[in-house]
Amino acid sequence: MTSKIIDKIKQMTKNMRKNILDMSLEAGAQSSHFGGGLSIVEITATLYGGIMKYDPKNPEWDDRDRFILSKGHGVLGYYTALSEIGLITKEELLTFEKSKSFLLGHPVMNRKKGIEFTNGSLGMGLSVGIGVAIAAKKKNKSYKVFVLIGDGECNEGSIWEAAMSAPHFKLDNIIAILDKNNFQQTGSNIEILNTDSLNKKWTSFGWEVVEVNGHDIQQLFENLSKKNMKNKPKLILANTIKGKGFSFSENSNEWHHKILTKNQYDKAINELYSK
Repeated sequence: MTSKIIDKIKQMTKNMRKNILDMSLEAGAQSSHFGGGLSIVEITATLYGGIMKYDPKNPEWDDRDRFILSKGHGVLGYYTALSEIGLITKEELLTFEKSKSFLLGHPVMNRKKGIEFTNGSLGMGLSVGIGVAIAAKKKNKSYKVFVLIGDGECNEGSIWEAAMSAPHFKLDNIIAILDKNNFQQTGSNIEILNTDSLNKKWTSFGWEVVEVNGHDIQQLFENLSKKNMKNKPKLILANTIKGKGFSFSENSNEWHHKILTKNQYDKAINELYSK
């Protein structure tokens, strides 16, 4: 059964990268956060394709697992995952960043479409997730809360206030996934504020920390499916590549937010389907 799920998720990631290309090309001059969306594709595909307790036919089901995209600019890797489970149509994806579209450059809450919370300002999502996890405890609900944060986002003080809170409240129903692609908006993490010690930092704040290859679906699946240690929140430190999947965008911070040309689109399509 597990191998079938892994194969399904791998196909999801391919479909998602194709849709990311289509959305970015269609967005034109509106541009897109291309690199940070691509770095989380395997993470969101694994969550929605095999981990989360979620019913696409009933997206407001009270017992569903919750997903919060704290690094809100990574929406390309979020909307395309929701499309793969049938909540957003291909036609809707192509309205991304256009006037009157519900698919904006940062997620705006629309639970019927699977978008759980509004996120834009970095550093807020983990605090929201802690509130949701506390609510689950108070209501005796068994759902889990998954929060995806960025490594550049860990420059925000609010992240560390939240990081202190989760162990204090013994939140073993929350899992944070840290997308460590080693870049942020204006440069590399090493240049701006070195994040190489994130594993030690989160451990010292009382979290169970597991480090994985963020593009290895097997590793993601195994570690996301394991129960948290009793009374401890979990952090999955996912080592990723910004712009993952295409030779011109991998590890290039130029693709934090950039217009995709038709020539680049064609090159990317060739690379995607030659693998």
